[in-house]
Amino acid sequence: MKYPILGLITALSSLSVSATAVSEIPDTTNLSEVRVTAIKQSRSLLRQPVTVTTVRQPEIERLNVAGMKGLSEIAPNFYMPDYGSRMTASIYVRGIGARIDQPAVGLNVDNIPYLNKNSFDFDMADVARVEVLRGPQSTLYGRNTIAGLINVYTINPMTNQGVRISGTATTNGSYKSSIGIYHKLHPRLGMSITAYNAGDAGYFRNKYNGKKADRAYDESYRWRTIWRPSSVVNIENNFSFTHSRQHGYPYKFEDTGEINYNDECGYRRDGFTDGITVSWATPWFTLASITGLHYLSDRMTLDQDFLPLSYFTLTQRQHERSVTQDIVLRGSKGSYSWLAGVFGFYKHNRMHAPVHFKKDGIDNLINSQLPSGMSLSFPDDSFLLDSHFRQPVRGFAAYHRSSLDLGKWTFSAGIRFDYEHANLSYASDVSTIATMNRGSIALGHKAIEIHDKGRLGQTFSELLPNISVTYNMRNSAVFLSAAKGYKAGGYNTQMFSDILQSKMMASMGQTPEYDIDAIVSYRPEVSWNYELGGHFSCDEGRVYSTFSAFWIDVRDQQVTIFPEGTTTGRMMANAGRTRSLGAELTIRYTPAERWKFDLSYGYTHATFRNFHDGLSDLSGNRVPYAPSNTLFLSAAYHLPIRSEWIHAISFCPTLRGTGSIYWDEENEYRQPFYAEMGASVRFEHKNWSIDLWGKNLTDTRFDIFHYESIGNNFFQQGKPVRGGITLRINVGENMH
Repeated sequence: MKYPILGLITALSSLSVSATAVSEIPDTTNLSEVRVTAIKQSRSLLRQPVTVTTVRQPEIERLNVAGMKGLSEIAPNFYMPDYGSRMTASIYVRGIGARIDQPAVGLNVDNIPYLNKNSFDFDMADVARVEVLRGPQSTLYGRNTIAGLINVYTINPMTNQGVRISGTATTNGSYKSSIGIYHKLHPRLGMSITAYNAGDAGYFRNKYNGKKADRAYDESYRWRTIWRPSSVVNIENNFSFTHSRQHGYPYKFEDTGEINYNDECGYRRDGFTDGITVSWATPWFTLASITGLHYLSDRMTLDQDFLPLSYFTLTQRQHERSVTQDIVLRGSKGSYSWLAGVFGFYKHNRMHAPVHFKKDGIDNLINSQLPSGMSLSFPDDSFLLDSHFRQPVRGFAAYHRSSLDLGKWTFSAGIRFDYEHANLSYASDVSTIATMNRGSIALGHKAIEIHDKGRLGQTFSELLPNISVTYNMRNSAVFLSAAKGYKAGGYNTQMFSDILQSKMMASMGQTPEYDIDAIVSYRPEVSWNYELGGHFSCDEGRVYSTFSAFWIDVRDQQVTIFPEGTTTGRMMANAGRTRSLGAELTIRYTPAERWKFDLSYGYTHATFRNFHDGLSDLSGNRVPYAPSNTLFLSAAYHLPIRSEWIHAISFCPTLRGTGSIYWDEENEYRQPFYAEMGASVRFEHKNWSIDLWGKNLTDTRFDIFHYESIGNNFFQQGKPVRGGITLRINVGENMH
C-alpha cells in the first residue's frame, strides 16, 4: 500500500464489533477527563489548553511498558528510541529533541524535577500513571521543557494498602521482579517500600569475544512517606536509589553488518533522589514547597572506533549533585484563578574524560596527516589525552499564570522570567615523547607537554510568555494557544580530546584544525509553538478523542553533529532556524464494556529553514532523528469466566509504527516507516494475573540508530521477535 498510515486508520474505522456487556474492563489509554494531581495543573484535562496523553497502571501492565521508552508511539509524536545505554535517554517530540547534554523534555517523578537526562531511563515499578504533555511547558516549568513534559506518579500508600509482587521471564533468558508494600501506620500516615531488579541477557553478540553486547542488570528501591498532620497540611517524602550496569553497545559496522570490537564497552550508573513536598490548603489559596535533592554517579567506557582495531578508548566518569526548590502559590475567586511561583536550582558536575590513543589511531588519525614517508611513534605505541571538567550551573525563575472564565470561554495568560549562569572549568593535559621517523630511520625526539587550563562562563535570561483561549462545551473543548519554549545553552566537553589532538599536531609543525572558541560553547534554543487542539466525547462517552495541529518556529535549534573527517568527538551545534508542522490524533472507542479500541497517530514535518554546517547549505533538509510518523493501534477484549480459579481472560493485539527517520543533516541515510506487531493474553483472578505476551511478532528488521564516526558508518538494529510471561500477585485494598 502506498500510504500505510491511511490504510491502517481506515481499517480501524471500518471495524464493527458487537458483544454482550457483562463486566467492566480495565482502563486502557486514558484519554477522557481525569484530574491532574500535578501541583501546577489544577483543572481537569478536558478543560486544559494542552495536548496530553495519560497512561494508567492497567495499560502500563497490559502493554508490558517497563520504562519511558515503552511509551513511544502510545503518545503521538513522542519517540524515545531504545539504543545505546541508559545514558542515551534521547527523547524527540514534534521534531525537537536532544541526543547529548541537556534534555528537550522535562521529567517530574511525584512532582520532583529531574535535571539530568542521564537519569531519565529507568524501569517503572508500581507506577500509577504517566502523563505525556506535548508542546513547550516552559512558562510553568522553565529550562529544558521546550518540547514537552513527562509526569510520573507512583502508587499512593494512603489510598492503596497491601502487597504487590511481580515476576517476568522472557524468551532470551531475561528476568524482572519487584515487590511493593503499602501500609497505613495511622489514619494520617502512610508508607510504601518498593524493590525492583532485572537482568537482561541481551540480543546481539559481539563477534570479537562471543559475548552479548547488550547485557544489563538493574535494581532500584523507593521509600515513600505521606503524612497529613491536619486536614489542610500534607507532607510527603520520596527517596529512591537506582543502580544500572550494562556491558556494551550493540553497534554494527555498516560495511560488514557485524558487531565486532576489541576494547571494553560498558556503562554503570548509581543515583540517589530525595524529594520533600509540603502543601498547605486554605479556603482562599494553596501554598506548596517542592524540594529535590539529587546525586548521580556514572561511568561510561567506550571502544570509540567500534572495530576490532586499537584506535582509541574513552572512560568518562561523572559525579553530579543538584538541588531544586519550587514554591507555588495558587488561588481563585469566582471566575478568576491564578498561580504564581519562584524556582531556583543549583547543580555541580565533576567529569573526568581521558581518551587513550592506541597504535591504529596513531597510524590512521595522526600519521596519515604527515608528508609521505614520515611518521610519528610514541612509547608503548600509545598516549593519553586527559581532561578534567567542573560545571557548576545555577538558575532562578519567577512565573505567573492567570485564567478567566467568561461563560463557555476561558482565557489564560502566563509569563516566566528565567535566569541561568553556567560555568566550565577545564584542565586538559598531554605528556608524552614523540619520535619523528622517515621510513625506519628515527630523525629525532620531541617532548610534548600541553597543559591547557581555563574557565568559561555564560549567562542566559529569557522571558517566556504563554497565551491561550478555550471554548468549553458540555463534553468537549477546543483551544488555541501560543507559547514560547526555551532550552539553555552549554559547552561541548566531548570535543576537548580533538582540541588536544589539534594542539599536538600544531606543536609538530602542523596547522590546528579547530577554531576553539567556535566549538566549545553553543547557544540557547528558543521556539514559538502555535497550536489548535481540542478534546471531544460523543455517543454517550463511547467515543473519546483528542486532536491538535501545530506550527513550531525554532531559532538556534541545538543539533548533535559529528565533525567532518577522521575526528573523535561529537558536538552540539546551533542550526539557524527550523520549522515543524504537524498534527496529532487519538481516539478511544468503546462499543461495549468488553471491547476497547485505541488509536494514536502523530505526523511531524520538521525541516531546516536556514542552516549551513560550514561545508554546504542544508536548508530544506529534514531534521535528523525525529520520526515523521508515529502510530499506535490496540484492541482489547475482556471475557469474563465463571470459574473459581480464573475470573476473566483478556486479549490485546497491538501495532506500533514509526518512520521515516533521517540519521544525518545531509539526509543521506534514512530508516523508512516500519511497524511492529504485538499481542498479549491475560488470565485474571481477584488476587493474581498471568500475562503471556509477545513483541515484534513479525520479526521486522529495522534500524533504531545510525551514526558516522572517523569516516565509518555504524547502526544499531531494533530488537527481534521476543516474548515472555509475567505473574502479578496483588493482596490488599485497591491493589488491582
